[in-house]
Amino acid sequence: MPKQDEYMSAAIAQARAAAAEGEIPVGCVVVDPDGKIIGRGRNRRENNHDAAAHAELEAIREAGEARGGWRLDGCDIYVTLEPCPMCAGAIINARISRVYYGAREPVSGACGSVINLFMEYPNDAAITGGVLETQCRAELEAFFASRRAAASAPFK
Repeated sequence: MPKQDEYMSAAIAQARAAAAEGEIPVGCVVVDPDGKIIGRGRNRRENNHDAAAHAELEAIREAGEARGGWRLDGCDIYVTLEPCPMCAGAIINARISRVYYGAREPVSGACGSVINLFMEYPNDAAITGGVLETQCRAELEAFFASRRAAASAPFK
């Protein structure tokens, strides 16, 4: 298994944990230059009642604590869904070197689907989309299918 797939699989595990908690299944990991996962995060907006409780922000915070500072130069970030503008801004500010995402986000994707914030700011972050895209998309589709089914189920 290529390293990209291994790290994205770790992000998918975070997405599944989010879904198990009733959250939209988005997961993320930050990997240091030595290949060690130093930050993990998952969507927690509903449970934390916090619009900013995105997987990327949680993973970036944990990685910063692990490194003892906010600069994450040389680190990579793997996220199951293309980052939104808020998360793209945090990635840029943290100086993360490479962004890998799974599924495109046609509503708010900030790595090229709607806008590419990485082209708007002077930074050298490389972006790779479509890593384990089928698996990442499947997690989202299954979650929303179960939500629709529950909403249309008759009352008992």
